[in-house]
Amino acid sequence: MKLDTMPPLDGLVYRLVVAVDVEGYSKLDALDQSLVQSRLGEVLDLAAHDAGLDRSHWYRQVRGDGELAVLPGDADIAWVIAHFTERLAANLADLRRAGTPLRMRVAMHCGTLTAGKFGLVGDAPIVTCRLLDAKVARQELATTRSDLVLVVSERLFDDVVRTRFHDLDPSRFRATRFRVKGVSYAGYLCPGPPRRG
Repeated sequence: MKLDTMPPLDGLVYRLVVAVDVEGYSKLDALDQSLVQSRLGEVLDLAAHDAGLDRSHWYRQVRGDGELAVLPGDADIAWVIAHFTERLAANLADLRRAGTPLRMRVAMHCGTLTAGKFGLVGDAPIVTCRLLDAKVARQELATTRSDLVLVVSERLFDDVVRTRFHDLDPSRFRATRFRVKGVSYAGYLCPGPPRRG
C-alpha cells in the first residue's frame, strides 16, 4: 500500500473519510489502467479545486483503482458532501461527453482513525471501505444512468444530510442495509449529485 506524502495524522482523530473506486478497472489492460489512474487523479483534483477544497491538505492513501482520503479537521462536511460530489459528477459528465467515460462509487463516513504502519487504522476507514465495496452500491452504479453513486453512512446521513445545509436533498438518498463478515452496516445511496437541482 503506497501512502502519498500528506500531512501526518497525529494520534487518534475524528475526521471525514472519503473513498472512491472506479468501475470495471480490473477488466482493463495495463495501459488502460494507467490512463484511468491519470484521469481519476485529474477528476478528483479538479472537483476539489472547483469546490474550493485543497487536496494538498488531505491525507491520501492511494489504491490502484481509487483512493482513501482523510480530510482536515476543519472541513465543512456538508459542503464536501454537497459541492465536492456535485463537481465530481459534473466532471465525470464532461469526460463522458469527451468520449472517455469514467464511472465510480464514492463513500463517506465520519469517525475515529489514526495512521498505522501499513495505512489508516480505526473505525472510520473500515466503515467507509465497507460502504464503498458493498454489493448494493456496485449494483446501484451498474443500473443507474449517472456516472457516480454516492453512499454515506447512516450516521453521516442523520448528522449532516438531514440538515439540508448547502442545499443537500435527503429525498435523493435511499436507505440500505447489508452484512459483511458478520457485521451489519447501514448507509444511504444517492445516484448522482446529492443537492436540489
